Amino acid sequence: MKEGFQRLQQRINVTFRDPGLLKQAFTHTSYVNEQRGARIPDNERLEFLGDAVLQLTVSEYLYRLYPDSPEGELTRLRASIVCEPSLVRFAEALEFGQIVLLGKGEEQTGGRTRPSLLADAFEAFLGALYLDQGLEAVRAFLERHMFVKLSRNGQAPMKDYKTELQEKVQQLAMGALDYRIVEEKGPAHDKEFIAVVGVGDRQLGKGIGRSKKEAEQQAASQALASFAKQNTR
Repeated sequence: MKEGFQRLQQRINVTFRDPGLLKQAFTHTSYVNEQRGARIPDNERLEFLGDAVLQLTVSEYLYRLYPDSPEGELTRLRASIVCEPSLVRFAEALEFGQIVLLGKGEEQTGGRTRPSLLADAFEAFLGALYLDQGLEAVRAFLERHMFVKLSRNGQAPMKDYKTELQEKVQQLAMGALDYRIVEEKGPAHDKEFIAVVGVGDRQLGKGIGRSKKEAEQQAASQALASFAKQNTR
């Protein structure tokens, strides 16, 4: 795993002065819980800090980019960038899921592709980078790996996992895909939807999102990840 951290730093052109902070950013609570007797910090505190750093840097970026936009529009744009699906796409592009330290149970249940885990790791990494090298280093990182990928209206490009999955099952002649919302949780202003996708009686993936569309996209993403895993066996 040490080699994984070294490759990551080479890939993103960032070298941590304190390697311990980098490791902590990718240490999930499930991993810590299995290390009996060892005092290993998980990434939750760094995630808390990284969330605030991300909000600040994205706000500053939008404030400068759109000098004539009102507060409401800037707030909407920021929400579209710092939402979970957006952070997941950036974490996937950086291959963060490959180096997260997970417990065996979390590993076996697909933790490396779990949207909430990837989004948390992205924020924890920003928190670690802020502590290690300051706000300017975070700005530079986001300029290279986030801001340049935003569309002209400030939003992160949405990867269409549903279309990709449709093409996959057609290639395999598996039949028609069926998406279902199996659960809704939370109050009306903060709903969370759980969707499943399958073919016939076979469930291919499950996803969680703040909208039905987002949950279906995440279900399709998990299905694609399962197909990819099967192909590597």
